[in-house]
Amino acid sequence: MRGPRRHFTHSKVMAWVAADRMVKGVRDFGLTGAADRWEELRDRIHADVMTHGFDAGRNTFVQSYGRPELDASLLLIPRVGFLPPDDPRVVGTIDAVQRELTHDGFLLRYRPADSDDGLPGGEGVFLACSFWLVDALVGVGRR
Repeated sequence: MRGPRRHFTHSKVMAWVAADRMVKGVRDFGLTGAADRWEELRDRIHADVMTHGFDAGRNTFVQSYGRPELDASLLLIPRVGFLPPDDPRVVGTIDAVQRELTHDGFLLRYRPADSDDGLPGGEGVFLACSFWLVDALVGVGRR
């Protein structure tokens, strides 16, 4: 995303995924590498996201640290294994994204008016986000 530098929650989660997969590659598949170092990095990233990327007052993960905006990419948190689908913070994020980013039955990735993305004009729905929502809803047993 263009605009001012921020700590984006989804980017942090993807860094966690990279460290987690490196650990699994070494431990589960016999690849060579510093699994202990990557595990420590993975755990630090997880703690950082849980501390700074989650708005406890609204019970939702947010687009970036210290900001209230949402981002549909946060629906991927259970898909990548960062938290289980039935975790209350995941359920709260699903509800918030569905409530705040739905437009004509589809999802926006984020609300451009609320996020300085550095791009002119508005933003249409992003079809992939609607599939992320369906996947997240199935994960919590909703149809």
